[in-house]
Amino acid sequence: MPHPLGSAPGKIVAVHLNYRSRAAERGRLPGRPSYFLKPPTSLAGSGDRLIRPQGCELMAFEGEIALVLGERVRQASPESAWSYVRWVTAANDAGVYDLRHADAGSNLRSKGADGFTPVGPRLLDARTLDPAALRLRTWVNGEPAQDDTSDNLLFPFAQLIADLSRTITLEPGDVILTGTPSGASVVVPGDLVAVEVTGGDGQSTGRLANRVAEADGPLADFGAMPGPRPEDRAAAYGRTAPQGRMDLYGRTAPQGRTDLYGRTAAYGRTPEPQATAPYEQALTETQRAALTAISVATLASQLRKRGYNGFFVDGARPTRPDLKLVGTARTLRYLPLREDLAPAHTGGMNAQKRAVESVRPGEVLVMDARREADAGTLGDILALRAHRRGAAGIVTDGGLRDSAAVAALDLPVYSGSVHPAVLGRRHIPWDTDVPIACGNALVQPGDVLVGDADGVVVLPPLLLPELIADAQEQELQEQFIAERVAEGAAIEGLYPLGADWQPEYEHWLTGRRFPGLPQEAAQ
Repeated sequence: MPHPLGSAPGKIVAVHLNYRSRAAERGRLPGRPSYFLKPPTSLAGSGDRLIRPQGCELMAFEGEIALVLGERVRQASPESAWSYVRWVTAANDAGVYDLRHADAGSNLRSKGADGFTPVGPRLLDARTLDPAALRLRTWVNGEPAQDDTSDNLLFPFAQLIADLSRTITLEPGDVILTGTPSGASVVVPGDLVAVEVTGGDGQSTGRLANRVAEADGPLADFGAMPGPRPEDRAAAYGRTAPQGRMDLYGRTAPQGRTDLYGRTAAYGRTPEPQATAPYEQALTETQRAALTAISVATLASQLRKRGYNGFFVDGARPTRPDLKLVGTARTLRYLPLREDLAPAHTGGMNAQKRAVESVRPGEVLVMDARREADAGTLGDILALRAHRRGAAGIVTDGGLRDSAAVAALDLPVYSGSVHPAVLGRRHIPWDTDVPIACGNALVQPGDVLVGDADGVVVLPPLLLPELIADAQEQELQEQFIAERVAEGAAIEGLYPLGADWQPEYEHWLTGRRFPGLPQEAAQ
């Protein structure tokens, strides 16, 4: 296959952080650009495969605008620097976060593997382009993942070239990867990633398309091996702000706030989960099976016995009362509409779309819409996408659009109302993976939600073992009581189960287990 740039560049320089949307996602606003190098051997073209090493699970894409220099550059000024750019094209700054630990910031093994810098397929003449009017879009399996424009850069293209050329001679053919916007995330073998850059007058690079594939053989073990840290996993999915959440004006929050489980947070954002945090270990498959067989009414009763009264999601009604909801929370917060702020938060891969595209199998997407009943917060397309991604369900205390189509999905969906209006009538999708209020219940990422025809209850992860065990016992007792009442017994002394009925209950209980589950299911 011909080289995508005609010949190999002398160097590939990549910018760490350069889009405002990505800075907000990462939770830090750099004052100056910083860079890393990628080997020329990492270059690939459209149609080439992105090979994920065996043992890795965090292969991530990053759609970027690539600049190809046409002249030798040394100590250029910001005013003249753009004139040295000959071509503009699309790029994918791919990498495996599983190896990020190995090189302490250089990204050599995590992002420097052969084929990890696809570019192309067409080169646009930089002389015909407005560098502040380029649009970058990325798709995964045909679904939009990233959408941003070059006027949202922290550091314009010319500044990058001028900055680098102060101390480094840039040669013709050198490539500068100019950063990725929000929405970059993890892909798996079989996924197709496509990136396109467009300019004025309909100019387009075409779609740079590369399919992810698994390496044929194992990674030899005489060097660093895949071993993602919690912060690497969080960064790969693009869902946390490790250095503190920024406010509207780009100011970073101080560290030190803690959430309900004592984990440090900033401006309410839950930090990267540790191995022992409830977020990562909240729900085993055995516990999931046990909760599927327990009613919400029983769980609410058990919470009440422990003095917990704020764990029911008020007003949330199911589209499919026949489906049981069990999963861990992934949160999305809407704020009230403010027209001056809406444009920066509603276009492209906004928080709502990022939440849908990042939900994982077994997770419940929980939305805080301030119990506003007269605007939708979700429609059939995004519900379908969440379903295809393996979501366990969706809960919103706001309105649901396309309710008939959503009800046709085999997906538990709960909403506070049904309303045809789009979310822009009342809401701005603001942020994800933060503690929220849904139906007057505080929900943290990683909390466990259970729903049935009665509604939705939130379960503290650390209480799961005892809640499940006691709820199973309560339901067995109530099954025994119901059978006696059906036979004509009076409820006095029977409901709740009294001492006089205890021997008969113990005899009835012999050989019984909670329906379909071993008694150790709560462990």
